[in-house]
Amino acid sequence: MNDEITGEDALRAAYPRASDAVYQKELRFLDPHCRSFIALSPFLCIGTSRPDGLADVSPRGGEPGFVHVLDDRHLGMPDRPGNNRLDTLGNVVVAPAVGLLFFIPGIDEMLRVNGVAQVVTTPALMARFVVDGKQPRSVLVVEVREAYLHCTKALKRSELWNPEKLVPRSALPSFGQMLKDQMNLPVPAEAIDTMLEEDARTELY
Repeated sequence: MNDEITGEDALRAAYPRASDAVYQKELRFLDPHCRSFIALSPFLCIGTSRPDGLADVSPRGGEPGFVHVLDDRHLGMPDRPGNNRLDTLGNVVVAPAVGLLFFIPGIDEMLRVNGVAQVVTTPALMARFVVDGKQPRSVLVVEVREAYLHCTKALKRSELWNPEKLVPRSALPSFGQMLKDQMNLPVPAEAIDTMLEEDARTELY
């Protein structure tokens, strides 16, 4: 593309200098405010790096506080049933650097946590995350290297929590219809939707 910025010096020259405060807010541990944020958060996105050089971002959700603060420098996150592609965990066992972005419904601030992770199946740790008598498949333990609160601009611009901005489900085809079209499946979309709804109902934990 024309006018591509290819070096960090050129990139920084195109932007105003960041204030000292945006760097000073970065912590190397989880302070009480970070802990409170995590305890209220039912949803996050986790970023990892693939061995082929591409990046990956995956959603994770559960009850508020489903991610546990193990101590000032470590988090534990249960791995619940999913599609078993193991994109995130497969990346972590090769390249352990991770980035977490925590959300709280109705709150415009976010919490960013960067660190290195490992996938563990330690029985005592797995037992912390039992829901409905079911353990997670594994636990992702993150060693915190950076933690800081992220400003509100992205969520304010998007109005993500504004109920008047909710998009009706009818704005898109059903999930089953989209999968049928993308994968050229020889089954009715309604059958796919029914299967997905049943899986979501019975295999959350």
